[in-house]
Formats: sequence, structure tokens, C-alpha cells
Amino acid sequence: MRIIRYIFIILLIICSSSCHKPDNGPEFILKFGHQANERDIWHRSAVYFASMVDSLSGGRVEVRIFPSEQLGGELDMIRSIRAGVAEMTITAESMQNWAGITAFLAVPYLIRDSDHLEIVVEGDIGRRIEQEMVRTIGLRPLCYFERGPRHLTSNRPVNTPEDLGGMVLRVPNVPLFVRVWQALGAKPTPMTFSEVFTALQQGTVEAQENPFALIYSAGFFEVQKYLNLTGHVTGWTYMVIGENKFSQLPRDLQLAVLEAGKATQEFHRREFEEQEEYLRVRLQNLGMVFTEPDTEAFRAKAEAAVLEFIPEQYRSLYYEILRSGNN
Repeated sequence: MRIIRYIFIILLIICSSSCHKPDNGPEFILKFGHQANERDIWHRSAVYFASMVDSLSGGRVEVRIFPSEQLGGELDMIRSIRAGVAEMTITAESMQNWAGITAFLAVPYLIRDSDHLEIVVEGDIGRRIEQEMVRTIGLRPLCYFERGPRHLTSNRPVNTPEDLGGMVLRVPNVPLFVRVWQALGAKPTPMTFSEVFTALQQGTVEAQENPFALIYSAGFFEVQKYLNLTGHVTGWTYMVIGENKFSQLPRDLQLAVLEAGKATQEFHRREFEEQEEYLRVRLQNLGMVFTEPDTEAFRAKAEAAVLEFIPEQYRSLYYEILRSGNN
């Protein structure tokens, strides 16, 4: 029944849109900026979304994509959307600057694996997070993308927290990340993603941490030797649209955008599952040396910093997520 209903909605959107196909260009333009470059799965997913919106809206809505932080970094994009200057982006834990609950999109050593992530995001916890995003930040999630585990890259091997030894480490502008890496012994330095390659190349920072996909697409293998499999964060990110812009769309176009989001999530899921193992092999073939650190040592130090950082009102949610999927 769900499949039949899904097909019916799509047919209804197409039928409605075809009756209003514009003669002089699109009625609505959505500027979609994100941080990844054109090789990355996020960009390919954004392109897929744009094509689905064009098809489902009958050309009445055009999505214009700006990769590689052309419209600014992640925080810049959130501010631009809130100000009505842009309409869409891909964002995650940086939203905690406005809504603390979104920190749970990337808490070190909280989400165990893909199955656990799906239970959290598609269940009641995920719905609560999404509602808070709309209410507090004015961002409406259209779909979520699983992110591969974040790993540490460096030019010297890191097997224990002690190996960090004051290492200057680029992190995104996420307060929790800064606090955790300080507790682990590094010197975390917040920096926009577009600046990281040059900073590593020039030696102003010594290390960075990201999933395989961004390590590969950004070419960090050219300026980092070791890929230390810390696996310190398994999380997700949202493709979002500004709630103000979304509310301005006619109902049929809102449905078109929502359905395009659902289709994009499935597109990303298929792509993601295929690429993780490929990227691991590819990065090794490109010369990166993989290490297998003592993850329990990292976990113990990270958890203490996380619990110290999380506000009291979110402690119960932390434990709720930690226990979920264990029944």
C-alpha cells in the first residue's frame, strides 16, 4: 500500500506540474550551496535532487547548485538561508550553534553502526531533532545522508591518545569536537573546509579528521601519509531547505520538493553502500598508510569529555540514544 500511495503522489505531482509548465523559465529558483567538491557523493546527490525537482515540478522549480563553498562555508550557508539570501544546504552538527539537540548528529562514540543510526534517525529521536530544526533554526530537513565514520589523518602514526602530543588538528567549527580533541591531547583549530588542504600543505595544521569520502574528494591523500582508523564519529547530515522559502511554495510544489528529497535519500543510500569499501581500497592504493588505533582508549577519554560538555537537559537523550537498538 505504501508503494502504491508513493506512486500515486508522484503521478499527481507530475500531472499538476505539467498543467503549469512555465513558458518563460522557472517560477522559483533555489540556490543550493554546500561544502563538498564535484567528485563527492554529496554533490552527486545534490545534482540528482535538482533533476528530480525539475522533473516533478514540470520545470517550475530550478535548483542551482554551488559546490566547494562557493556561497560560503557551512555556518555561512545557514546564516544565508536564515536571512533569505540562499535556500538550501547540507548541514549537520554545526547547527548546534542554534539548536543544541543537533549536536547528536555527530557525538563521538555514540552511534555504533549503520543499523543503529537508522533506528535513531528514522525513529522518535530523529523526529524530535527534525522538529527542533524547523522550530528553532528555520531549516526543514528533506532527507538525511549517512556519513562514513570519521577518521584521523596525519603525517605521523597515531595509535593512542598519547600519540597526539599537542598535534595541531583542524576541526569544523563545532564546540563539542573542540572539547573532545582537547581532552584527547591535540590542539584543535576550527577552520572552514575549503581552507584545509592548503593549511595541511603549508604545515600550519598537522592533521584533520573526516570520513573516507571527504578525505578522498578533497585530495588529502596528497598531503597526509597516515589514515588512523579512529572511527570516532558515526553520524548523519541533512539536506535542508529554509522553512520560510518552503512555506512560500504552492502545495503541489512543496510535495514535489519533498518527494524529490525522499528519492535523493534512496539514491544516496545506494551510492554510499557501494563507495565505502571502494574508497578504503582506493586511499590505500594512493599511498595512505592505515593504522588501527586503540579505539577503547580513545572512547574512554572522549566519553568523559562528551558527558562534561552535554547540557543537563540533554543527558537523558544521550543515554536514550546509547541504549537504543539494544533490545
